[in-house]
Amino acid sequence: MQTYADIPNPHYPVRDDWLARHTEDALEPALPIVDPHHHLWDRDGHRYFLDELLEDLNTGHNIVATMFMECGAMYRNTGPENDRCLGETEFVNGVAALSASGLYGDTQICAGIVGGVDLRLGDNVTPILERHIAIADGRFRGIRQVSAWHDDPAARGSLASPPPGILADSNFRSGVKTLTRLGLTFDAYMYHTQLAEMLDLARAVPETSMILNHVGGVIGIGPYADKRDEEFAKWRRHMTEIAALDNVSVKLGGLGMRVFGFGFGDRPHPPTSDELAQAWRPYIETCIELFGAERCMFESNFPVDKGTCSYAVIWNAFKRIASGASADEKQALFETTARRVYRLSSA
Repeated sequence: MQTYADIPNPHYPVRDDWLARHTEDALEPALPIVDPHHHLWDRDGHRYFLDELLEDLNTGHNIVATMFMECGAMYRNTGPENDRCLGETEFVNGVAALSASGLYGDTQICAGIVGGVDLRLGDNVTPILERHIAIADGRFRGIRQVSAWHDDPAARGSLASPPPGILADSNFRSGVKTLTRLGLTFDAYMYHTQLAEMLDLARAVPETSMILNHVGGVIGIGPYADKRDEEFAKWRRHMTEIAALDNVSVKLGGLGMRVFGFGFGDRPHPPTSDELAQAWRPYIETCIELFGAERCMFESNFPVDKGTCSYAVIWNAFKRIASGASADEKQALFETTARRVYRLSSA
C-alpha cells in the first residue's frame, strides 16, 4: 500500500489567525463551481472534517458540488492490509450521506469519491475495487495512486512516499486497465521531473481516463529553487506531449503547496488573489492553451493549499486568471469539465 505521513510534513501549516489578516469578497459569486479536489482528514493535530469544509464553502462562492480526493484518511486499523483502504471510502461516504440530507446546505459535498488502493496488485485488485464501489453507493469514481518521487529529499513535497518507477510497473499497469473495465478513472500526482513517465503510461493505456493533478507538479524548491524559467520550459515541453493524448485531463491548482516554491506561506501576511493570479497565471494559462478548457478544471486542493490562502481568495485568484475566457470556457473550467470527467450529475 502507498503510505502517508511517514516523512516530516512538507506542507505549510494552516494558520487561521494568519489567514484572517487578509479577506476578500467573492468575485462573480453566482458562477457555479464544482471543486474536484479536496481532502478530509485528522492528522498531525489538524482536523479537516465536514464542519471545517463547510466553513470554507460558505465564504461567498457558489460551490455546487465537490469531489473527495484520497489522502490515506481513516484507513482501517485491522484486517487484511490491502483492504484497509476501504475505511477511507466508508468514512467519506458517510460525510456524503450527511450532505445529501440537505441539513448542511445545498452543496453536493463529496458527490464523487476518488479512493486509494495499490494498483500493483494487478488483476487481483478487482475485488477490492468492487467493494469500494459497493461501499460508496454510487459515488465511487476512481483511484489515485501518488507516484511523486525524487532522489533528493530537498526537492520532495508530498506526504506520500512511493517507490520510484511505479507507473512503469507491469502489475501497476494491469491494475490501471482494471479501472477501465470497471468504468473508473485514474488520478495521477507526480513531480514535473516524472512527466515522461506519465506520458508513457497514458500512451500505454489509452482507454483509461486519466487526470493529471496540480498542473503536473512543478518543483520550485531545493535544487530547482533558482531555475524557474529553465524548468518551466522543460515542463511545457512535456505537457505539450501529454496534451496530445485525449485521455488525459489536468487539474489547475495545487500551486499553493510549498513544493512549487512561490513562498507565499512564508510571508508575514497572506497573499491577495491578484498576487496569486500573477504568480500562477503562466502555468494555468499554458495548461488551458495546451489541453483546452474542456480538459481543464480548477481545484482547491484544500486543506493543503489553505496553508497559503483562504478558500475565498483561491477561487478569486482562479476567477482573475480566467477573466478573459468566454462564458463557455468559464463554465468548463469551473464546472462542466469536472462533471463530465467524474460523471457527476447536475441535479
